[in-house]
Amino acid sequence: MNVVIVESAAKAKTINKYLGSGYKVIASYGHVRDLPAKDGSVEPDHDFAMQWEVDSKSQKIMREIADALKNADKLILATDPDREGEAISWHILEILNNKKALKKGTEVERVAFNAITKQSILAALKEPRKIDEPLVEAYLARRALDYLVGFTLSPVLWRKLPGARSAGRVQSVALRLVCDREAEIEAFKTDEYWTIEALLTTSRGDDVKTRLVAIEGTALKKLDIKDEASATAIKAALEGRDFRVASIEKKAAKRNPYPPFTTSTLQMDASRKLGFSAKQTMQIAQRLYEGVDIGGETVGLITYMRTDGVQIVPEAVSQIRDVISAEYGKQYTPFAREYKTKAKNAQEAHEAIRPTDPRRKPDQVRKYLEKDQAALYDLIWKRAIASQMAPADMEQTAVEIEAKGSDGKNYGLRANGSVLLFDGFLKVYEEGRDDRFRYIEKGKDDPEGEDEDRRLPALAEGDHLKDKEISADQHFTQPPPRFSEATLVKRMEELGIGRPSTYASTMAVLVDRDYVRIEKKRLVPEDKGRLVIAFLESFFKRYVEYDFTAELEEKLDLISNNELAYKEVLRDFWRQFIASVGEIKDLRVGDVLEALNEMLGPHVFPDKGDGSDPRLCPKCNQGRLSLKISGKYGAFIGCGNYPECNYTRQLSQSANNGEAALDGKVLGYNDDGIAVALRTGRFGPYIQLGEATGDEKPKRSSIPKGIDAATLDFEKAMQLLSLPRDVGVHPTEGGMITASLGRFGPFILHEHDGAKTYVNLGNVEDVFTIGINHAVTLLAEKRAGGGKSRFQRNAPKVLKDLGAHPSEGGPVQVLEGRYGPYVTHNKVNATVPRGKDPSALTMDEAVALIAERIANGGGKKSKASRSSAKPKAAKAAKPAKGEAAPAAKRTAKPAAAKKAAPAKKSAAKPAAKKLAKAKA
Repeated sequence: MNVVIVESAAKAKTINKYLGSGYKVIASYGHVRDLPAKDGSVEPDHDFAMQWEVDSKSQKIMREIADALKNADKLILATDPDREGEAISWHILEILNNKKALKKGTEVERVAFNAITKQSILAALKEPRKIDEPLVEAYLARRALDYLVGFTLSPVLWRKLPGARSAGRVQSVALRLVCDREAEIEAFKTDEYWTIEALLTTSRGDDVKTRLVAIEGTALKKLDIKDEASATAIKAALEGRDFRVASIEKKAAKRNPYPPFTTSTLQMDASRKLGFSAKQTMQIAQRLYEGVDIGGETVGLITYMRTDGVQIVPEAVSQIRDVISAEYGKQYTPFAREYKTKAKNAQEAHEAIRPTDPRRKPDQVRKYLEKDQAALYDLIWKRAIASQMAPADMEQTAVEIEAKGSDGKNYGLRANGSVLLFDGFLKVYEEGRDDRFRYIEKGKDDPEGEDEDRRLPALAEGDHLKDKEISADQHFTQPPPRFSEATLVKRMEELGIGRPSTYASTMAVLVDRDYVRIEKKRLVPEDKGRLVIAFLESFFKRYVEYDFTAELEEKLDLISNNELAYKEVLRDFWRQFIASVGEIKDLRVGDVLEALNEMLGPHVFPDKGDGSDPRLCPKCNQGRLSLKISGKYGAFIGCGNYPECNYTRQLSQSANNGEAALDGKVLGYNDDGIAVALRTGRFGPYIQLGEATGDEKPKRSSIPKGIDAATLDFEKAMQLLSLPRDVGVHPTEGGMITASLGRFGPFILHEHDGAKTYVNLGNVEDVFTIGINHAVTLLAEKRAGGGKSRFQRNAPKVLKDLGAHPSEGGPVQVLEGRYGPYVTHNKVNATVPRGKDPSALTMDEAVALIAERIANGGGKKSKASRSSAKPKAAKAAKPAKGEAAPAAKRTAKPAAAKKAAPAKKSAAKPAAKKLAKAKA
């Protein structure tokens, strides 16, 4: 018997069917060991020795493998065909050798296949090899680097920048890209410009849309017409004039098809066309790769989805060309195309992502797939088919038109158009487009160019045209757009940062750490993220530079090619890195904050436009505003004259939707003539009645969610200031029932005989409208329900019913909870990530969320876990491991095989709190 090791249970089940009874296929569920989340797991002082740990679930898997090998003739390591897959095979073999579980004479082979099909599996078994040691060394170097950066930089952040959570080798550079783009947007200065367009008509009555491009023979640049007066004068000079066709230029043009998908281009186009996140795309692709049930047979629909390569094997190219000829005709397949990657540092060990059988058309398999799976397969199939099709043929036409203005000047206008002569690959597929940079550098042409897709009527040189309408239109230059996940992945790939398997996990880490938020599918840096990047750029600039990170990736590739020793790379890196850390060891938190004040100045202290000091305190007009750090509440801006002046506000004025501008706005006066004003504090806007007198603080009320501070009126402000509101005395028990707003929203409270009963209300307006009868009913329901109110006891709203769990059975549902949407299965609840539409959640994503929740300690606990000691503080604040070792979070790995996440408390926090307290 032969023992075959693969990564996932789904893959194991399918492959076992292909190979038969002579083989036993066992799933490793991803990595079987990892670096413990504590100091000392990588030891630079001992030549970078790495201490690995096998968790209890993986120990069980390794015992199963060892038992199976007792009667086996051969061990076949068939993990995924990438660096992580090679590392998993290496780990398994190392553990078995250490345990002496391989009997003498047992053959060990490493095989790799790019698709889960019987043909691919059998072909791979005929071409076994040894474990690729250089590839493993590249993995070890990457893992050590990520560990050393994370576990060295993160404690520095905790001490010097309380509230920051972690830093990472790739994670931090990706965050810098997002923050740099935001700074560019904030620094952008809008320019006004005008365009002149003329709608002309031919003698046959056909319309020709033109644009002014030259005056007196000088080409117009985008910003040359700067104001309305100039534009109006030009418009008047052109009205009623004779327009003549001066020249017509026609030229043939071809558009070639796009290469088949790589990991990054799949993530980009799935984001543009389907609205999928990078993580969602990879989860769905994983299922398509591992296999779906089609007519009772598990079929792998696509090739391996973590790849930089764009090439396709000849036999697949031949199949694709046959499909094209049969479906669209031979004119669409003039010759076989070969592609070479242009991506920086690409590893072309694998094929591009393509259908395993191009003859399996999307319409034929749609009924067997979930909606998102069908959409992604359709995208992959069309891209692969189109990659071998003929180019699209077009004829582009440029018509130059002259006119003599009433002011005596010669004006030149242009009309552009194109005609599609042969659609070619466009018959099947056209790539989605990213947002173009819509801002214009002074003196340069608009990068968007002219509209070349317009159809033009028949024209000839010398034809005379009349004006139907002359229009002068005002425009303003726009800043560059924020990154979407697709455009950030594209930029990272262009810079050579990260690898296909890291993009999705890097995005997830940035959101999970609250460093960025996703707003209308755009990545917006949070103030916490900007603080971290400002800190790193101030004190560790080298390690967030794009060129440095890309150069390190190149070295890792050289290691994988056996051209560089991996420990030499680690020594060079560590020598300089630890010296940089030592340089700021004695730096005071105050010095750090002042450096951040300077770097973040344009963001947190924007120019007022009147020449005054933007850091002058608006309350006391004496102190200087400065960044302040609270370990509990994060960063805020406060007056340097504290405690004499207690002025505070949120960190970013520009990020508060104009809330800072509302500070001090008087809404009206109460009956005693005391002003009711809006104020802005460290936690956002609030209402204040009057001013402080002596030690007596004025009455204040926070503005609850759902009420826009900018539209708040005096009446609503007085209602808020009147809280808590007496609803009435309980008719049978006595005691006043009051309604108010609290930390968790609106509520009613009944105090009787020293006991307090709280009931949450449905919305803010209930606080002002609830009557005594309704309140008494809610209190009675709360007590009858064992302490839970009607709002808590009612069954949560079902947002989406996903069906039965694919491996464990039982319903999987998306529910609306008190704190947002969540997924539930078998009494395990997992929060739906922020920015993710709960109605668009797929079964794959739901299963992954539930598995992650269980792995992090959710669900039912065993007796052993309940009686176990508290986690050690050293394991508490694990840095962004997902970014460093993405295979550890592969969707193939079930919850049972994952290591429990460390506790969130950090041993470094007491020190951080002392520093914050001392600063205050």
